[in-house]
Amino acid sequence: MNYWLVKSEPFKFSWDFFVSKGGDMWDGVRNYAARLNLVAMKEGDLVLFYHSNEGLEIVGIAKVVKEHYPDPTADDPRWVVVDLVPVEKLPKPVSLKTIKTDPILQNMAMVKLSRLSVVPVKVEEFDRIMELANEI
Repeated sequence: MNYWLVKSEPFKFSWDFFVSKGGDMWDGVRNYAARLNLVAMKEGDLVLFYHSNEGLEIVGIAKVVKEHYPDPTADDPRWVVVDLVPVEKLPKPVSLKTIKTDPILQNMAMVKLSRLSVVPVKVEEFDRIMELANEI
């Protein structure tokens, strides 16, 4: 299993809206590197859901339930989507500030490649996010 992170602006597509839909295709990706990450996603992979621009925090975990296929919102069939479903809301969101100051997380792809909306997450990074999300 691999781990990923997707970013969404909550005023456009929030975690709560995603949950209310019971899942959705992850569409609209128009960056080549992010597209390659979508193509690399496999059924069963876990995906951190990050609120960008406002909130600036990881708020939930989703799962890939359908691997890449052509994005129906694009004119070019090379753009792809994957289908995601919500797994769980994090008990405590993990903020970008926390990520940037944590020695294990400060070099995450989401920090180093901040313009990408879909990035890989290393196992140790995923585990550390889970630790932080469960701290009381």
